[in-house]
Amino acid sequence: MIALVRATVDKGVTFFDTAEVYGPLTNEELVGEALAPFRGKVVIATKFGWEPGPGDQNRWTVLNSRPEHIKQVAEASLRRLRVDAIDLFYQHRVDLNVPIEDVAGAVKDLIREGKVKHFGLSEAGARTIRRAHAVQPVTALQSEYSLFWRQPEQEILPLLEELGIGFVPFSPLGKGFLTGKITAETQFDSTDFRSSIPRFTGENRRANQSLVDLIMRFAEQKKATAAQIALAWLLAQKPWIVPIPGTTKLNRLEENLGG
Repeated sequence: MIALVRATVDKGVTFFDTAEVYGPLTNEELVGEALAPFRGKVVIATKFGWEPGPGDQNRWTVLNSRPEHIKQVAEASLRRLRVDAIDLFYQHRVDLNVPIEDVAGAVKDLIREGKVKHFGLSEAGARTIRRAHAVQPVTALQSEYSLFWRQPEQEILPLLEELGIGFVPFSPLGKGFLTGKITAETQFDSTDFRSSIPRFTGENRRANQSLVDLIMRFAEQKKATAAQIALAWLLAQKPWIVPIPGTTKLNRLEENLGG
């Protein structure tokens, strides 16, 4: 994976997304090691807002965005990522037990101290975004958006445009569905998160297959792959949209970049 991450830099990728909860903790370490030779040439985003549930350090199931916790997470992430400042620090999920103004204020303190450069939110609603932005300008929102999940178009995209906030869509390939490699017959094993998502039941996949078929027809016309069409469509919506497709394979990386 270190070799793959470094290959992405060679191919012109400058933005990398991780979080303390990925692993947990090990992904930040891997990203930190992989990108150590490229300090100042790449942007690394990471996230705070979770902690382990009772009795199991590997299951991070408890939300915690208390200001003192945010500051502890920042210090630990700086060490794992091997950086002097976190380029973009997202609240991973909104914590209803902590006013968003307190969260924004904690990140504002970290920015003042030079430990964080920019503040982000993930999966936040319009009202929360406005309230946070009033305390510390929000640089980016990360939420799901793709041809398969269009909900942000209703309320979120107009708000981001109004406030000058960038949008980072996760699952830009519809959690793999828009690649054309998943059919109604595909079997997910129990460790695959898609096995528990309603839109990935066999019945729903059959119902949504027509969308993938349509994208495949476009792909054929354009001499591209379905994944490239899906990414190109996202990039064409707004100039301030930066999708983050993930991959573990060099050939898929090259395919995504072709979008």
